[in-house]
Amino acid sequence: MLTISQLAAYAGVTVRAVRHYHQIGLLPEPERDRSGYRRYGAHAVVSLVKIATLADAGVPLSEIGDLVEADEETFAAAVRRIDRRLSDEIARLERSRTSIAELAAGDALLLPREVVAYLDRLRELGVSGPVLAGERDGWILMAARWPDRVRDWMPGKLASLDDPRIVRLYRVLSLLFDKSELDEPLMNEAADLMAELAEQAYEADYNTAQEAQEDAVPFDLLELLALETDPRATRMVELMRERGWEGWTRLEKVEPRATPR
Repeated sequence: MLTISQLAAYAGVTVRAVRHYHQIGLLPEPERDRSGYRRYGAHAVVSLVKIATLADAGVPLSEIGDLVEADEETFAAAVRRIDRRLSDEIARLERSRTSIAELAAGDALLLPREVVAYLDRLRELGVSGPVLAGERDGWILMAARWPDRVRDWMPGKLASLDDPRIVRLYRVLSLLFDKSELDEPLMNEAADLMAELAEQAYEADYNTAQEAQEDAVPFDLLELLALETDPRATRMVELMRERGWEGWTRLEKVEPRATPR
């Protein structure tokens, strides 16, 4: 006959586990002997080994009691059912691992791979900090509304990075928004570049007017995103207005006017 400590050691579990199995009715609790100890026989050892084995295999404790006492056919059927459930759980966990890996990799969980490639290219060009984060968040807004269209836009966006003015604009904005204070020379350089590029796009009739007419909400949100992110975006809007352009991400040609200071 074994004490509870000996029983636990024999089955490879803790005394606490044995007591828990007693408490939930999985393992019968023997009477105490004259010395006040509970003594366990061979059947208790066999039962505990079965319980521990099934628990280690992932069988819920609520189902183990029936399995311990089941005949061979019932036991086999139950094991097959449990195996199917565990297979489903493994598949779910694998999907979760994939999602976590994508999340750890950066932007791939939230954005199409074409957009991720564009953001990676911006990183290679030295774009960083709030500008890169704002670019990513902006594409999240656009992809949520137009998941297929953003893929079609990406070849043109990547090709645009061959233009040194666009690369310079991104780098100037990165420098500008990484600073804690307002840098007027950088602000004006960025505004000059944006105005020049906007004029070129306007003359080429290359804009997003069609999408804006169909659904202006994503573009309005992009404007808000920029203005909510940093107060310097408001100053940039003022500088662009002085150069004859209204807005931030969806620029419209207007009469240039000086902004009161």
